[in-house]
Amino acid sequence: MLRADVAVIGAGAAGLSLAHRLSGPGHGATVPSVVLIDAPPGPLRPAPRTWCFWESGRGRFDAAVRSQWRHLRVRPPAGTAIEGDIAPLRYKMIRSVDFESLVGRDLARSPNVRRLEATVEAVEEAPAGPRVLMNRPDGSRAELEARWVFDSRPPGSLPAARTTLLQHFHGWFVRTARPAFDPTTVELMDFRTPQPADGLSFGYVLPTGPCEALVEYTEFSPHVLTDGGYETALRHYTADVLSLGDLDILATETGLIPMTDAPMPRRVGASVFRIGAAGGATRPSTGYTFAGLQRQTRAVAAALRQGREPVPPAAHSVRARAMDAVLLRALDSGRVDGPDLFCRLFARVPPARLLRFLDGHTNLYEDVAVGRHAPVGPMLRTAVELPRLPRRPAP
Repeated sequence: MLRADVAVIGAGAAGLSLAHRLSGPGHGATVPSVVLIDAPPGPLRPAPRTWCFWESGRGRFDAAVRSQWRHLRVRPPAGTAIEGDIAPLRYKMIRSVDFESLVGRDLARSPNVRRLEATVEAVEEAPAGPRVLMNRPDGSRAELEARWVFDSRPPGSLPAARTTLLQHFHGWFVRTARPAFDPTTVELMDFRTPQPADGLSFGYVLPTGPCEALVEYTEFSPHVLTDGGYETALRHYTADVLSLGDLDILATETGLIPMTDAPMPRRVGASVFRIGAAGGATRPSTGYTFAGLQRQTRAVAAALRQGREPVPPAAHSVRARAMDAVLLRALDSGRVDGPDLFCRLFARVPPARLLRFLDGHTNLYEDVAVGRHAPVGPMLRTAVELPRLPRRPAP
């Protein structure tokens, strides 16, 4: 029987972030022992992926930031592009391989964090505390008894919701034969893509040099595409919309993020909690998760070090989640035109304020100031309708 104060299940962004914040002496009187359980190589371990977020000044994980920008661009289906300087914020890009390398080096030097490779089969409540049942890569079974368990694995199913859309995307890391990108500016939403019958689509370009970028095709819609569907959409976007010419595809990336107004439970046992996307860190209206999980793991680590009950806080306020529920329903019902809404907001709201709004860092007055630039009538009708809608299991 293995024992630790804290068991962290899953070594993705949330699990690694929490283990990192608990490694070493830090602030607080308590230095808990930690076991970080990572799935063996295989289908349970996520493929390499990219995380983006925005913040001002230096950040905790800047050493892993691959690129950062202070200019964003949004393109309507036709007409003039909308550009903005987001100072003092920076839009930052972290590749998971760089994040894992940075955090892994620190954890390897930590006297109170141990890493363990195993497949978690179950978490059981017991009188002495929760018990994690695991299978090691060699086939042997193991058990870990902990005071607190934090599970960052994706849930098997989503809770019932009034609205559930899927943000699904496929991207290419490309190198072009000629300079084709502005390395100072992110193409945040390029709506010059064919729009699906249900939902919306856009291109997304993160340039890392004049000839290198991550180029993605993204949809907010009820259903994912086939592999061929994504390939066709990306080839159209890179060739016909961006006119990139000859290019080499260096790597690919695929993702699926539920955008739902379902309440994501953060406490699933007396001493068992969920963190990260599994614990509601994803902002429902945008799909961004990295900043939310940092708020969660920072609060959890502080509580553990101070000897308090480490219940993960909600990553987003009640007001933010209520606004997101209205937006998701308005998009899903077709009551508002998605490209028109997002272009209108970026054209009329100072970009730094809009990003702070999307991260939940604005006050009520600022929220109202942003909201008045949305289609007021359709949004109000949706807000009145929402409380009467039943919550249904996700399809």
